[in-house]
Amino acid sequence: QEQLVQSGGGAVQPGGSLRLSCAASGFSVANQAIGWFRQDPGNKREEISCQTSGGDSTYYADSVKGRFTFSRDNAKNTVYLQMTSLKPEDTAVYYCAKGPTTRGQGTQVTVSS
Repeated sequence: QEQLVQSGGGAVQPGGSLRLSCAASGFSVANQAIGWFRQDPGNKREEISCQTSGGDSTYYADSVKGRFTFSRDNAKNTVYLQMTSLKPEDTAVYYCAKGPTTRGQGTQVTVSS
């Protein structure tokens, strides 16, 4: 059974940093494109980052470009989203996903002073 289990997140002040982790089981992240998306308190969904299976191409939404970094550790079968210079508008529930049917459980990120 394919599964993604997230960790990380939490509450941070504006300008702070957080790292989200997404550990896969039942498949190898090395062979799959993995993405991150978020849903804000108004339930608006935004695709924020996605990396191809070979890691040779990474997409970032304009809203996070230059602040968020997608990485993966194939040996740990885990992908990460490093978030820096966080803003209040980054407050959302963050999800990692593989395709349309496999997603993590979601992690709350709250940016507030």
